[in-house]
Amino acid sequence: MMKPIRYVLLVFSLLVLQKSWSQANFRRDSVVQLFGVVMTADSLQGIPSCSVIVEGKGRGTITSYDGVFSIVVLKGDRITFSSVGFKNRTIDIPLNLTENQYSVIQLLISDTAYLPATILKPRPSREQFERDFLNAKSVDDMYETARKNTDEAQRRILLANLPADGREAVNYQLKQQANKAYYAGQLPPMNILNPAAWADFIQAWKRGDFKSKN
Repeated sequence: MMKPIRYVLLVFSLLVLQKSWSQANFRRDSVVQLFGVVMTADSLQGIPSCSVIVEGKGRGTITSYDGVFSIVVLKGDRITFSSVGFKNRTIDIPLNLTENQYSVIQLLISDTAYLPATILKPRPSREQFERDFLNAKSVDDMYETARKNTDEAQRRILLANLPADGREAVNYQLKQQANKAYYAGQLPPMNILNPAAWADFIQAWKRGDFKSKN
């Protein structure tokens, strides 16, 4: 009675293994290495940073500086090429490929964008132009920004108003712990008799650190 059941289980196991092996071979045969170059249709120039997206798969790649790309896809996938200033193009990977490599030269057409009209009017007079030009505020360059950021008065304002970040708070806590460990078992020194502490106090008093911020 047990032999027929064993035969049935054996046949069922063989069928499951054969199906799994067939699916694995099908998936392995469906993998395709897609590579190529994306170029402009009018001048045949490589398009850098062009998006190469596999639709419905949530993955993709971008082209190199010369417009070259390479990505692993499956047979039957839809590939979309998109770049700013060009119309999107979509291709299908053929299902009847005999090899596991597929190369394309994709040309993208420029997409014309129409901007609203801009009207330029001259100044009514030379005197008004000179007055507006002199009163116009220009954006600070990097040197002027660096000079303002390193200004002593600006640094004092930032030091007085900005709270301590995590790194400064941790360093302060570690310093306090180190001082406790250093003076463990003895009385800490009195800063009232420390000339360096008095010098720091006098400098802080001259800077106005003890003035009310209100």
